[in-house]
Amino acid sequence: MVHSFHIPVMGLSYTIDTPIKVAHYGINSVVSIIEDTLLEVVRKTYLEKEGKTFQAIPDHEEDSKAKRVTEYLNMMYDITSQKFQKFKENCTLAEAKKYIQLLSEDSYIKKGYENLSKLKSSDFDLISYVRKHAEIGAVDVNIMTKVDKVNYKNGEALPREFNDAHASLRGFAQSKLNSSVVLSAGLNPSLVSYMANFSDFFPNDEGQFKKKIILKVSDYRSALIQAKFLAKKGLWVTEFRIESGLNCGGHAFATDGLLMGPNLHEFCVNRESMYSELKTLYIDVLKEKGLETPKGELQLKISAQGGVGTALEHKFLLEYYKLDSVGWGSPFLLVPEVSALDSKTRDELSAASEKDLYLSHISPLGVPMNNMRTSSMGAKRLERIEMDKPGSPCVKKYLAFNTEFSDKPLCTASRKYQSKKIKELNTLDLLEEDYQEAYDQITEKECICTGLGTSFLIENNQSTKVVGEGVTLCPGPNMAYFSKQVSMQEMISHIYGRANVLTRQDRPHMFVKELMLNIDYLRNQIKDNRKKPDSKNLKRLNLFIDNLNQSITYYIELFSKYAQQLGDHAALSIQQFKSEKETISQLSKELNS
Repeated sequence: MVHSFHIPVMGLSYTIDTPIKVAHYGINSVVSIIEDTLLEVVRKTYLEKEGKTFQAIPDHEEDSKAKRVTEYLNMMYDITSQKFQKFKENCTLAEAKKYIQLLSEDSYIKKGYENLSKLKSSDFDLISYVRKHAEIGAVDVNIMTKVDKVNYKNGEALPREFNDAHASLRGFAQSKLNSSVVLSAGLNPSLVSYMANFSDFFPNDEGQFKKKIILKVSDYRSALIQAKFLAKKGLWVTEFRIESGLNCGGHAFATDGLLMGPNLHEFCVNRESMYSELKTLYIDVLKEKGLETPKGELQLKISAQGGVGTALEHKFLLEYYKLDSVGWGSPFLLVPEVSALDSKTRDELSAASEKDLYLSHISPLGVPMNNMRTSSMGAKRLERIEMDKPGSPCVKKYLAFNTEFSDKPLCTASRKYQSKKIKELNTLDLLEEDYQEAYDQITEKECICTGLGTSFLIENNQSTKVVGEGVTLCPGPNMAYFSKQVSMQEMISHIYGRANVLTRQDRPHMFVKELMLNIDYLRNQIKDNRKKPDSKNLKRLNLFIDNLNQSITYYIELFSKYAQQLGDHAALSIQQFKSEKETISQLSKELNS
């Protein structure tokens, strides 16, 4: 990799065209491909910008979803490749310097360029050097494996390969891209089995893949289980992308108190044995299938993301845990050159504080989701409730999974579902307080299918007639400490320690913040358990507490031993860990009293 950071997927639209903006600088980024109608709008927007003809793929066309994904990704491949080639062929000294200036001080490309400069090399030689060594960033794609709704034609359910995630995968597999698919939200056995139908996921004799697989995971045990499942299908995982359970943007998957630092440590110490175990299994499966076995070494990268906010944190993760890359997502929402976010929402995010960024239950998936209180979709949801018309029009139906009221699934954020659920609620003889709590739980759900994609439409003056203008923004909690819009160069300089774009001095270390978020989550879980006591849940929460205490012990030892590398706030972080340990002790007494 040219850079030691990557830009993860954000929402449906926030990184939808990011590769076009950053790939020619050697930066890897990830786009969501599940929302094919949005991909059509983006494809139309860019083709028209280039004066090219846009040929729409209609809904009624056979396999329209997969075809839309393929056409979109082929366009991305063409634009990014042409942009990079143009850069290399027509590179000026100013452009060469900009490419170099963006790199970290540890980059071998930058060091080579600086050595040439010291030798007073000609402008031609400097430009030639950049042309020779510059690399293009990857256009990776994300599929949330659980978003795999059954699709229908003429009232009849289509075969499984036409499900949303399956069709999106097929669209990627049939595209021209030489890149990776990031599988998130856990294992979908059917989807994994389906991947084995595409030759691009299998290696050549040198162990190289045209299409690679990245697993987004939260802990070592689940990562190994998933990777083994893939290996048994003849599929190799080229990268494990470890994400903080709660200190991240989007959906948040709490990990029973298993925190990021100890998780990274487990990957680090087990990396070689993990590689050996997976490779042996993988090669045996390829032989059984009569497939080509790679002669060279297979790639196995480890990366991490979630809550990173300073150059010191970035560097420590890379050096101490031997990571190949660190993900910087939400901070790039404040970089107009990189992300697709309308100016109004970007201003609201700049002004957002800790209380504005919270772990919500707005997602119809039933998974907690980080959310911004001031987003316009939240305001529209409250307006509908005031008008006694709760729920959203279900335009996209990507999250229509609930079958309480009919065989054909409904989305729990839809007006149709919420009206039926409230009607059912009205038949129950509940106290006013209990009724209101149940009502709020029903109406809290938002239409994130449209909300996470609207911003691109607004920013690019595209019609919002069908989806409305409500924007859902799901930044990580770390965004409370980023409070101004910056340029791409400023943000990358911040990542590499050449500048500081943080204006607040009270930001806790990312490991401390993650602990605090887990304690808040635990506190709410204890409240819920008090309302509805459950012995199985009690056991789970005590395990959660044990894991948090073990993590604190690990962190205190780590921050004591590596105080210099962890920066001036190491001593303060140790005090914060000890203070939070006391909080956990009180919560434990409360839970078990």
